[in-house]
Amino acid sequence: MGTPTQITDTPPPAPKPTLDKRAARGATRPGDRIFLGLSRGSGILLLVIMAAIAVFLTYRASLAISKDQGNFLTTFQWDTNLVPPNFGIAVLAFGTVVSSIVAMVIAVPVAVAIALFLTHYAPRRMRGPIAYVIDLLAAVPSIVYGLWGALVLVPHMNGLFGWLNDYLGWTGVFSWEGGAPRSMLTVGILLAIMILPIITNVSREVFRQVPQMHEEAALALGATRWEVIRMAVIPFGRSGVISASMLGLGRALGETMAVATVLSPTFDIQASLLDPGGGTFAQNIASKFGEATEFGRDALIASGLVLFVITLLVNGAARAIIARRKEYSGANA
Repeated sequence: MGTPTQITDTPPPAPKPTLDKRAARGATRPGDRIFLGLSRGSGILLLVIMAAIAVFLTYRASLAISKDQGNFLTTFQWDTNLVPPNFGIAVLAFGTVVSSIVAMVIAVPVAVAIALFLTHYAPRRMRGPIAYVIDLLAAVPSIVYGLWGALVLVPHMNGLFGWLNDYLGWTGVFSWEGGAPRSMLTVGILLAIMILPIITNVSREVFRQVPQMHEEAALALGATRWEVIRMAVIPFGRSGVISASMLGLGRALGETMAVATVLSPTFDIQASLLDPGGGTFAQNIASKFGEATEFGRDALIASGLVLFVITLLVNGAARAIIARRKEYSGANA
């Protein structure tokens, strides 16, 4: 009868390091540490620059607002040479917001339609030339747009203004008394042309990222091309289109030379989009900064602070909208 074999407990072999652990060890290499430091430093530097801009604008604005005789938010006047000075941003805020809204209403549908045409309808030979022309629009300087608007667009707006007055003048928003068409509607149309390539190019790239399986699945279920776009493409790219629109809105809010060339500025608010007059923050700063005194420049910087805050609020609202609709965009599919 043989002796029983003694069984010993041997420890299991150590598991091989996973990819994450290897990557963690690799992060201690000199090149990775340098890249990590540069990346982190770039992010911190951006925050420092933004904070410095905000501090500078706030400090210079406080110097001007503290001596303002009128209400800075509601005064319909800009005269920094009076003693005491009297100025406000009511007209500028209204003009900036209205012209930007007009530009967005015109540009966003056209830009999205062009992006969908280039990605889903246009023949392959046409896509390159059309995209190239759109890219050229983004490269045109602002002053060139302004000269074109003043010399070409404004003289040809009489027919459109007359038609709007005949059929929609009863609303008051499109009533026209026959003045020069240097109005908020003209500015909005010019801004729409300027922001069109930005929204188009970003939307086009977003629509190109739609998973091919989504479109093929919709086609397999018998969907038409428009139904594929409505059910698969647009839901996937909604967040990207919102981001593209906010980029375009940012340029529309801060556009300077084109607006200053086309608009006939006055410090009053017109009920009609067709009547000349009004103003924007950027246009007012560009037209008055050269001849302003030290206090006048502080007042202009105060208006720039308001534009800075508006831009931040717009970007924050866009981020909130994108975050709410992220689960419907298809990005996580």
